[in-house]
Amino acid sequence: MRPWLRVLLFVALALCGAGARAHEMSMAELEMRETAPGQFVWQWAAGERPAERYLKPLWPEVCHAEANVLRCAEGGLKGVLSVDGVGQKFSAAIVKITWLDGQLRAYTLTGGQPTVHLYGTADDQRGMGEVASAYTVLGIEHILTGVDHLLFVMGLLFLVGFHKRLVLTITAFTVAHSLTLASSALGWLTLRSPPVEATIALSIMLVASEALRDRETLARRWPALVAFVFGLVHGLGFAGALKDIGLPDSHFLLALLTFNVGVEIGQLLAVAAAWLVYRAVRQLPVMPQARLAAMYAIGTMAAYWSAARIFAILAA
Repeated sequence: MRPWLRVLLFVALALCGAGARAHEMSMAELEMRETAPGQFVWQWAAGERPAERYLKPLWPEVCHAEANVLRCAEGGLKGVLSVDGVGQKFSAAIVKITWLDGQLRAYTLTGGQPTVHLYGTADDQRGMGEVASAYTVLGIEHILTGVDHLLFVMGLLFLVGFHKRLVLTITAFTVAHSLTLASSALGWLTLRSPPVEATIALSIMLVASEALRDRETLARRWPALVAFVFGLVHGLGFAGALKDIGLPDSHFLLALLTFNVGVEIGQLLAVAAAWLVYRAVRQLPVMPQARLAAMYAIGTMAAYWSAARIFAILAA
């Protein structure tokens, strides 16, 4: 093996430490329970990284906190609630509020949408514009922070190249994951998360290996078919993230649609960035070696994720 390839594989294995669950957003959960009118007990849910070390809730002006008890003036929990630090160590914070009447409501805050307006009751009075904006941003952030989804798209680019067939290939991927995302969110299709995660990693490894081949293969002849088949699985991965985030009872379909729109926007941004890089470096004499190195790096990371996720299934 050439020395540069050894170095590349070492770097790829080191990058694999990003985690076997590379497509999931890093979530923190802030749990609040109303124990008396306008009085709440709150805490961060336990996790691998203690959220209280990185995140700080900023309460509405009518409220003040003493330790883990929040007291609000007449009218209750009203006003703007934000979380300082979201979008850094954690890509999102889910605020789960159990109101005095037993109703549970969840609100998702991200770096792009770090605040939510509360109205003192379980009624979600957010307008269509606020919901659409929030879930579009969530979709963009999910695809751009989902390493394995991006690597699959990059693998398709290496497989097809920047030719006319790329439009059909990306469209097939979009249609497929939109179908399974919607079906899962609406409760029509349910699959366990671990097999979905493992299949996503295997799909990246397959596309990387096919892009390395010189001979004509099924994937090279029909890349749109490959993109569609594996797009169905990636859509279930998106649905898993959306399930963690939650959809509002009001404007449910709008939130689902705009989340998917956000995913598409993020995907197109990634393709556009890759095209700009390609245009800038395509004349360099090292391009053949760089392409080979990139495919080996993608394949190595995908192989690591595949093994880790399959072993996790077997050990469960």
